Amino acid sequence: MTSPSLADLRAFVRRHTRSTPVPDLPDIRLQTAEDVARLSRAATVELGLADADLPYWAFPWAGGLAVARHLAAHPEVVAGREVVDVGTGSGLCAIAAARSGATSVRAFDVDRLAQAAVELNARANRVRIAFTLGDPLDGPPPPCDVLLAGDVCYQEAMAGRMLPWLREAASHGALVLIGDPGRAYLPPDVRRLATYAVRTTRELEDAEVKESAVYVLAPAAAALS
Repeated sequence: MTSPSLADLRAFVRRHTRSTPVPDLPDIRLQTAEDVARLSRAATVELGLADADLPYWAFPWAGGLAVARHLAAHPEVVAGREVVDVGTGSGLCAIAAARSGATSVRAFDVDRLAQAAVELNARANRVRIAFTLGDPLDGPPPPCDVLLAGDVCYQEAMAGRMLPWLREAASHGALVLIGDPGRAYLPPDVRRLATYAVRTTRELEDAEVKESAVYVLAPAAAALS
């Protein structure tokens, strides 16, 4: 079967989501779904994606919400700086950075549907996001001033790959911000910057309102000392 084009994927995102204001960030709108299982089935049937990933791109997740809230409250964190958002999903953190005055924002994700969603969401929010499809963890972290990572500590294998890579970025001078609502694999040596009560959905979490925090990750050398 022929792989769906990016235009096909954008059309799929439009059909199966609706443009919705982000909770507590009403100036940002995302293409948001209502049902994880139904969306995954639709991707399997319509796009022929037998191994369709969980649709991380179709919802604002708790960690990303905390990062976006923090950037909205403290735009000086990214204003005038080059920003990278890894595992961008819907592009929420990248959009928040762009709206807060970042000079450039590059988003990474392995999911082609995320690419389609980020394009639509960036356009709707009138910001420019450079998107790279692929796994950045296969190489060194890209040069940047600020590296954003929302919801990357929920799975042992992912955290095991992600955290050393993020520490390497911090060792090269990047400010690494992790958004996380207290997942199992959040490292103990992070420094908490702020905590936000974020409104999410039972589709994703065990409560509709979660405490989610923004943390600074230490460089590799500091983590070992």
